[in-house]
Amino acid sequence: MKKILVTGGAGFIGTNLVLNLLQNDENKVVILDNLVRKGTEENLKLLLDRGFKNLQFVKGDVRDYKLVKKLTEKTSAVFHLAAQVAVTTSVEDPLSDFEINALGTLYLLESCRKNARDALFLYASTNKVYGSLSHLKLRKLKKRYMLVDRDDGIDENQPLDFHSPYGCSKGAGDQYVRDYSRIYQMKTVVLRQSCVYGQYQHGNADQGWVVHFIHKAMKGEKITIYGDGKQVRDILYVNDLIDAYMKLLKNKEQCSGSVFNIGGGKENSFSLLELIDFLSKELKRNIRYEFLPWRPGDQRVFISKNNYLERTTGWKPRTGKIQGIRKLIEWLKESQ
Repeated sequence: MKKILVTGGAGFIGTNLVLNLLQNDENKVVILDNLVRKGTEENLKLLLDRGFKNLQFVKGDVRDYKLVKKLTEKTSAVFHLAAQVAVTTSVEDPLSDFEINALGTLYLLESCRKNARDALFLYASTNKVYGSLSHLKLRKLKKRYMLVDRDDGIDENQPLDFHSPYGCSKGAGDQYVRDYSRIYQMKTVVLRQSCVYGQYQHGNADQGWVVHFIHKAMKGEKITIYGDGKQVRDILYVNDLIDAYMKLLKNKEQCSGSVFNIGGGKENSFSLLELIDFLSKELKRNIRYEFLPWRPGDQRVFISKNNYLERTTGWKPRTGKIQGIRKLIEWLKESQ
């Protein structure tokens, strides 16, 4: 039986990952989560109510080095999803942000180096490590910005530019994970994820904007937009992300030490205003919204160029943005 540790396993992505992993009876899945985020207790109950025999839950924190060392013993894979995820929170409390995202990641890496050096160590990084990308030339259209010279997206050769405490802490973890492969020959993979959405997500104004917009629209509440709403993101349905995780687990030797961008790609991109327009038609209602100042380091456009991951693993996103959003709307209706 293979022991797999999922930090942040009661979160949105973690819940989807755990459900996938437990389809294989040979996997024993250990969740480490402190349950402080909205929706995690609900997600955990859903997982525990399924009666999985090979599921263990540990309430704890990645900042607890002794606990982390214990949990990594005889582990064949670590999916490190636990994080402080909001830029605004990082600005308000940069020390906690650093401890969770940077120090917590280093604790996990050191634990694996001592206990499970041959395990896959997959780190959920972020496109925020590239900074605001303010040096890239933009064209301002009616409802969106467009990258003039990078219309097909941003690849892994884009220079790093940590902006905001969140960008710095996640970027520090990103680089530590990469370097532990070079220095200690560990089998690490970094995924710089774009905007992921889907079932079991409980978003808010700071994180999980797609589900947050849908939830607000369904309740008839006003949506807050930071900036002018023309900023563009490529959105990735969570099932497609989990499919990439599984391919990387299967090919850990080949992918060891790699850094990949992953997102929905150009064809699955929305500006905030475009998503509101779509939801207004889909839900058949007027949607109210207001504008607030830009958040630090916010990118006007981020579209992930997935070519490297596609060449390495054969992965491609399979769920179109319209199909995925409709699935999410149905899940929200059923879960209310």
